[in-house]
Amino acid sequence: MPKKRPNSERPSTSGPTQASIPAEAALSFLKDTKGAVTWSIRDLADTLKINRTQAEHVIALLQAQGYVQSAQGSGERLTTPSGETVSGAKAPRFDRESVEQAITSLRDRIKEANRDPKAPFKITDIVAFGDFLLKGRPRVQAADVGVRLSRPDRGASELQSASDARAERAFFRQLRGRTALLTIRPYAEWMGGRSHLSLL
Repeated sequence: MPKKRPNSERPSTSGPTQASIPAEAALSFLKDTKGAVTWSIRDLADTLKINRTQAEHVIALLQAQGYVQSAQGSGERLTTPSGETVSGAKAPRFDRESVEQAITSLRDRIKEANRDPKAPFKITDIVAFGDFLLKGRPRVQAADVGVRLSRPDRGASELQSASDARAERAFFRQLRGRTALLTIRPYAEWMGGRSHLSLL
């Protein structure tokens, strides 16, 4: 049985007989549960787009690490304070309409950036995900946005330098604007595998 890990470590969600589920994907689900009292295996499976067996395996690993526990008197689960901390969950303080408007404005900025011949990057993939996708939540957290960029002036295989990384962060800040309703970060494949909203 896996040992309980400190909150700062990420859980491993793969096993010898299971398809590998990235730890970040499982943690993104835990972040989504912040506004819910309890949640079910089906909730996790639907969000991560996995089958029930895989979902049970993920839950068992998260539970062994102290991030999830069974809800008393039901087959449902709840996310522990440690699970909320490791997933980066915040108290849902934004109304859904405001987050949806911020995403609409972001779509406009994406189009402008991709049309601009002087832009240092082109946006090739961009998805938004988070608890704003769960209907029935009057208050939600900031939407997470994963962005994949390409540089028109160089090949995809070229290594990124420190100055490239700074330019990318500056581009993300410009893309986000002044809103606190969006959290923009580099795209990872698991983001397109879980429930999300494509912005391209």
